[in-house]
Amino acid sequence: MKKFSQLAVPYIIWAVLMLVVPMGLIAVYSFMEQGNSIIPFSFTLEHYIKFFTDRDFLLILWRSLVIAVKTTIICLFLGYPVAYFIARSKEKTQNILILCITLPMWINMLVRTYAWIGMLSDGGILQKIFGMFGLGNTELLYTEGAVLLGMVYNCLPFMILQIQTSLSKMDNSLLEASADLGASPIQTFRRVTLPLSVPGIINGITLVFLPSVSAFFIPKLLGGGQYFLIGNMIENQFITVGEWNFGSAISMIMAVVMMLLMMAVRKAEIHNQGGKEE
Repeated sequence: MKKFSQLAVPYIIWAVLMLVVPMGLIAVYSFMEQGNSIIPFSFTLEHYIKFFTDRDFLLILWRSLVIAVKTTIICLFLGYPVAYFIARSKEKTQNILILCITLPMWINMLVRTYAWIGMLSDGGILQKIFGMFGLGNTELLYTEGAVLLGMVYNCLPFMILQIQTSLSKMDNSLLEASADLGASPIQTFRRVTLPLSVPGIINGITLVFLPSVSAFFIPKLLGGGQYFLIGNMIENQFITVGEWNFGSAISMIMAVVMMLLMMAVRKAEIHNQGGKEE
C-alpha cells in the first residue's frame, strides 16, 4: 500500500500545479479589484454583481446553456443507434467501426473545424448539394446551425464511445432470457438494454455537455463572431479587453455551473444503480 501511495505522489503534485493552483488564482482574481498606491488590491463582489445584473451577460449564459443542451440531445439521439449497432456487431467489425469513429479525433479539433468553413461557405460542397434541390441560396456559414453542426461533429464520438462501452459490457444472456420469457425486441430494449446502458448515457452526456457549454473557438469560427457564447466572453475579457478580474469571475460562475451539473449526474447515476451516496 505504501508503494502505491508513493507512486501517486507525482500525480498529486501535477494535479496541484496544473489544476488547484490555477483555479485558486482565478478565484482570488475574481474577488479583487485595482486599489490605490497604499492598498494595491481590495476585496469586492462587484464583478459577480455586474454579471448577474446585466441582461446581456445573462442572455449569453442562457444561450450557451441552450446550445449545449441542443448539442447533447442531438449527440444522444444520433450516437445511441450507432453505439448499439457497433456493440451488436462481431468483435472484428467492432474494432473497425470504433477506428472509424476515433480516426477523425486524431486530427486537431481546430483543423477539423476549419474544414467545415470550406464546406459551409458560399460555393462549398454542401451549398452545391443544396443547390441541386433548389436551396442554393441558403446561408449555411455564420449561423446558429453552423455552430450546432460543429459542436455535434466534435462531440459525437464521445457520446458513441461511452454508450458503446456500456452496451458491450452487458450480459447477452439477459437478452436471451428476456426473449425466452416472451418479450418482444422492443420490450427487451426498453426493459433490459436501455436501463443497463444508462451509465454510458450519463457519462456521454457529461463529456458532451461540459465542453459544449464552454466552447469558444467553434462559435468564433463557424459563427463568425456573430454568435457569442460564454466561452467567447471569457476569452474576450482576458485577451481583448484585459479585464482579468471580471473574466475570472465569469470563469468561476461557469465552474460552479459545471460542478452542479456533475453532482446532478452523479446523483442520477447512483439513483439508477439503486444505491445510496456514501
